[in-house]
Amino acid sequence: MHILIVNNTRIPVTTYGGTERVIWYLGKELTDLGHKVTYLVNQGSHCPFADVLFLDPAKPMAAQIPDDVDVVHFNIMPPAEGIGKPYIYTLHGNHTNPEPLDINTTFVSRNHASRYNSASFVHNGMDWNDYGPVQLDNKRNYFHFLGNAAWRVKNVKGAIKVISGVKGGKLKVLGGNRLNIKMGFRLTLNPNIQFHGMVGGAEKLRLLQGSKGLVFPVRWHEPFGLAITESLYFGCPVLGTPYGSLPELVPAEVGFLSNNSRDLTEAARTIDKYSRKRCHEYAADLFNSRLMAERYLEKYATVLNGQTLNQEKPQLQQVQTVKFLEWH
Repeated sequence: MHILIVNNTRIPVTTYGGTERVIWYLGKELTDLGHKVTYLVNQGSHCPFADVLFLDPAKPMAAQIPDDVDVVHFNIMPPAEGIGKPYIYTLHGNHTNPEPLDINTTFVSRNHASRYNSASFVHNGMDWNDYGPVQLDNKRNYFHFLGNAAWRVKNVKGAIKVISGVKGGKLKVLGGNRLNIKMGFRLTLNPNIQFHGMVGGAEKLRLLQGSKGLVFPVRWHEPFGLAITESLYFGCPVLGTPYGSLPELVPAEVGFLSNNSRDLTEAARTIDKYSRKRCHEYAADLFNSRLMAERYLEKYATVLNGQTLNQEKPQLQQVQTVKFLEWH
């Protein structure tokens, strides 16, 4: 099968880049399974295992799809005029417009899909071979926050509050700076809170390797959260809020969820009760790129057989009326 994967960013990603890494690992696994993969992505992209075409926003999408492509996997909104090929569309974020989505939309978690009255989803998966060996018995003396700290729904202030309540508690913020004026002024003076900027690659993995746990008190309905599965893979239990996909991804054996900072602080104090080995095995078994590729192949087969992924166009069931979900 020849699969065209479409996105409006460059690959490979150099720092965090969630969607870019997902489609990279998806293409790699599909290639390993014997399929031909072509990427239609932004200028400057390159890939050793697949062909790369450059997306031209001035041209109709249908004119940019090679004739021998069997199925198109959009990671951006498909064109309304159609493309003349079987296709699916993965929605990676939260689409807040109440207008119906494409009939072949699939989502990245069960919760994500259900909020649009759909049952079609595929969990994101990583190629854990790229992450190197994991040390599960090493000494760990800090927690971490992983995400864009400038994005207020990620609630880095909440993470700082949680760990500030732990005697001698230290937090490393991966994805932000001590001074932030872009999304409202924030200056963190606590010396136990360290900021590492938008880290990626070996430096990010080194920091995850030394963490006791992920503090992730998001204030929105998280569609998936690669920060969750990456942290679990490195043996880090997750302390977060019960919103979006978190109850689906974080069962009680690998973390604790509450929208009350005092509850999360207490959970942080007893973080050693969680098994690093269980956290690691859970992520490795359920959120790997091979499993993701196999499930997407099922979606491709559906549309190649002339069926749609949904009986009706998915549509947001409840428009969120508050900017931030409850946190106290």
